[in-house]
Amino acid sequence: MSELDFQHERLVDDVKAGPGGAMTDEVGVITGELTVATSLLPDGRVGIAIQYTEADEWYTLTGSPVPVPPEGLAALHEQVLERVQRGGGAEAPR
Repeated sequence: MSELDFQHERLVDDVKAGPGGAMTDEVGVITGELTVATSLLPDGRVGIAIQYTEADEWYTLTGSPVPVPPEGLAALHEQVLERVQRGGGAEAPR
């Protein structure tokens, strides 16, 4: 279940990346046990950050930031989790 911080409108979940992992802007593909954070930004878009679970460094999921879809932040967060679970160099939904 997601952790939701209502003050910051941020969803955070752990996920195991599928084969081919997730693509980041900073270091390329990361794999394994990952943590995904989906956050509403001050400009109204959504930033998607990803890290190795329990690591200090966060990376930008390639394609982030993105517009908030009509379905809302939680639906976008679920889409991101599904993409990372599938792997294949997962990127942010467009």
